[in-house]
Amino acid sequence: MNKSNKGIYYLLVLTILGGLLFLDQSLKIWVLNHMYLGQTKTMAGNWFYLHFTENNGMAFGVEFGGIAGKLVLTGFRILAVFGIIWYLFKQINSGAHKGLVICITLILAGALGNIIDSLFYGVWFEDLVTYDDKGRYFLGRVVDMLYFPVIETHYPGWFPFWGGQDFTFFRPIFNIADASISSGVIAIILFQKKFFGKKLDEPVLEFPESDNDESFEQKNEEIV
Repeated sequence: MNKSNKGIYYLLVLTILGGLLFLDQSLKIWVLNHMYLGQTKTMAGNWFYLHFTENNGMAFGVEFGGIAGKLVLTGFRILAVFGIIWYLFKQINSGAHKGLVICITLILAGALGNIIDSLFYGVWFEDLVTYDDKGRYFLGRVVDMLYFPVIETHYPGWFPFWGGQDFTFFRPIFNIADASISSGVIAIILFQKKFFGKKLDEPVLEFPESDNDESFEQKNEEIV
């Protein structure tokens, strides 16, 4: 890929990365300053709420046990970010499909957004967070707030195991960073054939007509 195209790709990456980090962190900081833990604000009907919660673990509130688990998870996130950055540069330099570059950038932005919470929020917002490990780096919790209970119903009585129990779709509470990661991963899965096909700068091989073929045809005409 030539320098001009690389410059366009890098500008695209920085724009997406900066924009998503700004939106993610702005919403999280607003929630910390204007809502109390467990509070719910109705945003649109009965299907979109802001519900302030914090989690120690992975995307969508999945937990990863204790302080040791928290440190391992944070360390893994940091290593993963370096790996994603390396892979992103590699794809840009090899002339990867623009859609793939965008998807990798989405994943990187989401990972960075949640790492900022884990690394710094316990110190930066010590007066606003409520968990026991506040005041220490690396042990912060991720702020989640987006809740979309689009369908709220219950399982029919005959349904195995959960018959009669409440059912909500979509139940997990997440943030913009989580949504960014999920969007990037899902798009890569859906468009993998398109993304991992021919590179943009990969030459198309053209085979010239063989002189032998031409002479063979001429000899056939002479014989006839």
